Amino acid sequence: VQWMDRETEGFTQMGGEGANWIGESPFSTRGHVFQNLGDGTYNHSGVLALRWAVATKTNVTYKILFNDAVAMTGGQHHEGNLTPDMIARQVRAEGVARIAVVSDEPDKYGPEYSWPAGVTFNHRSDLMLVQKELAGIEGVTVMIYDQTCAAEKRRRRKRGLYPDPDRRIFINELVCEGCGDCGVQSNCVSVQPVETEFGRKRRIDQSSCNKDFSCVEGFCPSFVSVSGAKPKKKAGAAKGLELPKLLDPVIPNLDDAPWACIVTGIGGTGVVTIGAILGMAAHLEGRGCGMIDMAGLAQKGGAVFSHVRLAKTPEDIHAIRISAGMADLVLGCDLVVSGSKKVLVAAKSGETRFIVNTSEVMSGDFTRNPDFMLPNARLKKAIVEAAGETNTHFLNATKLATTLFGQSIAANLFLLGFAFQKGAVPLHAMALEQAIELNGEAVQMNREAFRWGRALAQVPELAGQILADADHNKGHRISETLDEAIARRTGFLVGYQSEAYAERYKAFVQGVRVREQAVAPGSEALTEAVARSLFKLMAYKDEYEVARLYTDGSFRAALNDAFEGEDMRLTFHMAPPLLAKVDPASGRPRKMTFGPWMLRALKVLAKFRGLRGTALDPFGRSEERRDERARIEAYRALIGRQLETLEAGHLPLLVELAGLPLTIRGYGPVRAKNAQEADSKAKNLLAALAAPATRIAAE
Repeated sequence: VQWMDRETEGFTQMGGEGANWIGESPFSTRGHVFQNLGDGTYNHSGVLALRWAVATKTNVTYKILFNDAVAMTGGQHHEGNLTPDMIARQVRAEGVARIAVVSDEPDKYGPEYSWPAGVTFNHRSDLMLVQKELAGIEGVTVMIYDQTCAAEKRRRRKRGLYPDPDRRIFINELVCEGCGDCGVQSNCVSVQPVETEFGRKRRIDQSSCNKDFSCVEGFCPSFVSVSGAKPKKKAGAAKGLELPKLLDPVIPNLDDAPWACIVTGIGGTGVVTIGAILGMAAHLEGRGCGMIDMAGLAQKGGAVFSHVRLAKTPEDIHAIRISAGMADLVLGCDLVVSGSKKVLVAAKSGETRFIVNTSEVMSGDFTRNPDFMLPNARLKKAIVEAAGETNTHFLNATKLATTLFGQSIAANLFLLGFAFQKGAVPLHAMALEQAIELNGEAVQMNREAFRWGRALAQVPELAGQILADADHNKGHRISETLDEAIARRTGFLVGYQSEAYAERYKAFVQGVRVREQAVAPGSEALTEAVARSLFKLMAYKDEYEVARLYTDGSFRAALNDAFEGEDMRLTFHMAPPLLAKVDPASGRPRKMTFGPWMLRALKVLAKFRGLRGTALDPFGRSEERRDERARIEAYRALIGRQLETLEAGHLPLLVELAGLPLTIRGYGPVRAKNAQEADSKAKNLLAALAAPATRIAAE
């Protein structure tokens, strides 16, 4: 959290959590601090600093996270089987009077738990209220936040060791505004971007979802809980394609020197499994093998590195960790991690082979910045510079594996097969396939993925055949020309309101186009900016539009494409303006849950969209709706005034100004904040446009 936007300050050693504040507090004007403390560290030594804080009567609240795993070193269980009520009894014995328990399931504690008197229990949605109360109490207070590590939940569910709730989260992409508030609320990397005709939206990566469900707290009506259904297993193309005859590659000779490989990627995606398969295959061939898995904080979806050394005999391996300039192969299951300095420094120029998956998997930065883009070009350039162009191979293993097998989990084995066929792995195919079988997970698919990776390395033209019939952009086809984009938006506005409403949009955009061509022949940048921005303003998502987008058939089609199950049940998460109560902690309306009957209510509501903006509109008098309507005419007037005096030198600034409405994303308080920021930028751009075009060009 030191490098996140959490306003967390101060470093300390393990077991010294809060000790620095004990020394600082007598000299500070601040009266109280919160001290984060994990359950593993508490069990190890953290209770010592808490004991000292009690003895010195320091004003501090210890926020003890009980996530049921020592996550920093791989997710082990606590020594002594520590439980939340044990922590509560221990800190009470140390002299802590006020103890609060916060949990995602505060009602789960049965008679098997033994709590000291006076402990209170709250849902995690009341976290801020609990913290404010504890901050006002003198002395040491403790909040125990009880929630099993989300990554551990997923791992245990795969092994049948943890309850798997019959619930999935689905996002109606047309309702989604792409504001990113769901990422802010959940800090979850399973909330991924999806590029659509109407901008970047959000989707839930069901394969990595930990079922934490905090993303639904994002202030947006696009979230739906799906019960009684499972993600649809889509048939892969492998069943319809014939695997070519595979030739044996030239395998590196381990008799001459040991071999060093770094397998790297994102935690939880099977990176460590690849290292284990390499190790087992080496064992089956009677070779020496040494491995170090640097997982650690990859438990949270971060980077993971497996260092693998193979040699003729175990005695030929003197160090396992691969140091600078010592790697023979980097098997990059993720482009971002593969292009990091930690990996690039291990490359030997002109010798190290890089086999890298180019599929985009957004990092944690995306949860805090909705416009975050991966620097793919820069990362590829850095890899090529480190290893040389002839030693570098980039392929979208995720897309290829998903096309072939209907799921992305096979991508890493596909990548390993590609590397093997390129002669970059000093083991035999028989041993590698036997190791895949011994691993015991999805054996047939993983074996086929390995073989198809080999096939692609042998016959590169296969990539085109594999992807030829795959519709990877189903439902997300983006207009190829400006005319197509305008036509699609015009048609959308007919359904939104009426043909007359759509014609107003089309006529204004055409007027901008004529003026732009007169000032800057061949330019379409301003017309495109206006076409996209005016559409967004005119298609504002009020109650009627949200209802229409849930009941026009597009939502049901997307839902059926994503899930399968005869007993599918839906729960809607919304904050109706006339019903939702304000959360005293956040100041936002609290979201409510509605059952499947909501679809019928939305269908009725959508039929009344003709009332939009009229005196009979029950929703139209709110501040948000009045602002949305006012911005349409204000934007048309603003662009009209600028067009009257438009000069070619002003065009770039006007394009930027015309595109600002696209940044006004979200609902309620989220939209209000973004609108305020857009207005501030507009003032600066208007001031710059007032300057002579010659001076702007010079600057």
